[in-house]
Amino acid sequence: MFTNFPFFPQQASEQAATMDALYFFLVAVTAFFTLLIAVLVTVFAIKFRRRHDTEVGEAIHGSLALELLWTFIPLGICMIMFVWGAQVFFHMTRPPKGAMEIYVVGKQWMWKAQHMDGASEINELHVPVGRPVKLTLGSEDVIHSFFIPDFRAKADVIPGRYNTMWFTASKPGRYHIFCTQYCGTKHSAMIGTVTALEPAAYQAWLGGGAAGGTMAEAGAKLFADLSCNTCHMDTNQGRGPVLKGIYGKQALLASGQSVTVDDAYIRESILNPQAKIVAGFQPIMPTFQGLVTEEQILQLIAYLKSLNGSTATATTGTGTPEVK
Repeated sequence: MFTNFPFFPQQASEQAATMDALYFFLVAVTAFFTLLIAVLVTVFAIKFRRRHDTEVGEAIHGSLALELLWTFIPLGICMIMFVWGAQVFFHMTRPPKGAMEIYVVGKQWMWKAQHMDGASEINELHVPVGRPVKLTLGSEDVIHSFFIPDFRAKADVIPGRYNTMWFTASKPGRYHIFCTQYCGTKHSAMIGTVTALEPAAYQAWLGGGAAGGTMAEAGAKLFADLSCNTCHMDTNQGRGPVLKGIYGKQALLASGQSVTVDDAYIRESILNPQAKIVAGFQPIMPTFQGLVTEEQILQLIAYLKSLNGSTATATTGTGTPEVK
């Protein structure tokens, strides 16, 4: 559907057809009512025009049937748009479990992608065909926006937070990456290419790209280099909470609230550790703002994710934070 439409990008992801169908439905509805209103205005202007200076128009008493008609028809159309749009939105914002994760950092004026096995690319992104891919996007400096037109996938990349997007490439090929948020004088040069490969070809490419170990291994080294392991000990005797098995769980805070231990919480805890203190621990952790880059934060997150092989226990004292 619309694949060969000359003014439209090709459909190269499994989500593209759904997005296009909704888009063309909105365009068709808009065009229909624009044309209808234009025709009615013209016809009525001619039919009910004033023919002489003394002419007075007939009094209009209204029509309940007509009022109901032009109330419920637009309401029904708007509800279709809302429900359809909500379905597409929730589908596009909820990557399936097991999706392959890739971290992408934007900075003036380049995209750097880091694969979990340690392979990294600049302004390039290799993905396999037929497998959902989840991108976690962060920015080193200003607001960017990561857009792959052929996949109908786009997400803003905002400093200080992570956004995610996902897609499933449906056919091999090379596809453009654009930054769609003006980000400085060389914004137009912030482009790249997605290369979608058959699974076997992707594995072959992946096999030759990771020279420095996986992201989790890099994160483990950084964790030790920054002496994080002197406080976050697995023995439950450290000055900070045990981090093993905590990712994705709920942590009880000193304020009595709970927070999900996800990418955003870990990032905030590294850069602003006083923001959310885990119950039973003192606010003694220093900030690492300016000491670690976005890439290194993502490596630390990958490392903590890799520790999820065991289950944390619940305490509110000088041990592991309460997790659910």
